[in-house]
Amino acid sequence: MQKALPFVTSRREFLQSTGRTAAASALVAGLAVPHVHAAEDSTIQVALVGCGGRGTGAASNALSVPNGQTKVVAMADVFEHKMNSSHKNLQRFGDKFDVPEDRKFLGFDAYKQAMDCLKPGDIVISATPPAFRWMHFAYAIAKGLHVFMEKPVTVDGPTTLKMIALAEQADQKNLKVGVGLMVRHCRGRQQLLQRIQDGEIGDLIALRGYRMGGGGGMTGPKPDNMSEVMYQIQRFHSFLWASGGVYSDYYIHQIDECSWIKGAWPVKAQATGGRHYRGNNVDQNLDSYGVEYTYPDGTKLFYYGRQMPGCYNEFASFAHGTKGAAVISTSAHTPGKVRTYKGHNMTDDELLWAFPQPEPNPYQLEWDDLIEAIRQDKPYNEAKRGAEASLVTSMGRMAAHVGRVVTYDEILNSDHEFAPDVDKLTADGPAPVQLQDDGKYPSPMPGVKSKREY
Repeated sequence: MQKALPFVTSRREFLQSTGRTAAASALVAGLAVPHVHAAEDSTIQVALVGCGGRGTGAASNALSVPNGQTKVVAMADVFEHKMNSSHKNLQRFGDKFDVPEDRKFLGFDAYKQAMDCLKPGDIVISATPPAFRWMHFAYAIAKGLHVFMEKPVTVDGPTTLKMIALAEQADQKNLKVGVGLMVRHCRGRQQLLQRIQDGEIGDLIALRGYRMGGGGGMTGPKPDNMSEVMYQIQRFHSFLWASGGVYSDYYIHQIDECSWIKGAWPVKAQATGGRHYRGNNVDQNLDSYGVEYTYPDGTKLFYYGRQMPGCYNEFASFAHGTKGAAVISTSAHTPGKVRTYKGHNMTDDELLWAFPQPEPNPYQLEWDDLIEAIRQDKPYNEAKRGAEASLVTSMGRMAAHVGRVVTYDEILNSDHEFAPDVDKLTADGPAPVQLQDDGKYPSPMPGVKSKREY
């Protein structure tokens, strides 16, 4: 039986515990910050950029690796209350967490100040809303830093092209890059992939994915005590420019894991979607999505997403073959409890194989694998794959939003960059989307707005 690693709280659990109240933040003028020198040359230093639940969880995993000393030495965010909460949480790691007040940076340029505390060969965690990912990646490459970035890494075609180009630059500098699609590091899913490739359930004929919950991404009108920019960043799941919306931010995991099992990226998508019981919500999301992805050989992935309270919920992925079926995800991301069956009803009497429980935590495994690649100087760059996973996710979202078939090449070469001036944002400046006369933000209108998503 495979030995389980120590339990590490997931980033999603951190996210759910993060407060949603707003806090105004002032931009700070950055002074030159000297590198922090580790007590031992072998210590890998870490800067955390984006101190919400996902960033705090990633930092916790970074400090829990079994393969060498790591230390968090700097933090950056645009919300002071998020940084303070994360700082308090990470103090449980004792001397592995060394972030005094003068290495806590606040504002839109804070990511540069935090990375300036590192030396080449250290790691930066980019865990802000994904709109800012390419900015952070470009600066990290210039500084010679390894990177762990949360998913999605892009939200549209133009930023995907930017990320692919940056991934090539990282390779040229031999920088290691991890992307938070941790399911690919799950040892159970890796065994499942091998079994499917070996023909245990026959040739794949279809895949299914579901993520149905109680209302993620819905948000009401902006509070009076916040600027428009800060409100949209704080509620990033509600705005397509910031996150790709709920579709990209929530659903990418299962679209990625199914495509990994298939061994290909979808080449086109058609979809439906709708907005139903909106109340006073003003966000840009649809409430429900039904997407048919097509792979190069014609195989389909059917994806169903819904965020509506009071409805049937499911969070799972499945593969169907000519001889049987497989569970890719059981409920949420971990434990996967992957298994194969000799039929499609997936009942106990049809069970062929199941990965032993308890299983290692993939949130920790992705960090163990990244640190090993850095210390052993192994090739390791997940940025291009992360950009492709983000793009095919956006392809399904766009198909639902415009009401027609969208191809991989079309969205990759689209000229609709949601936030082209994201690197120039300020707390009080104009936001990438503005309220309309009806008091709501521009939302998808399938069949009416058929060229662009909004």
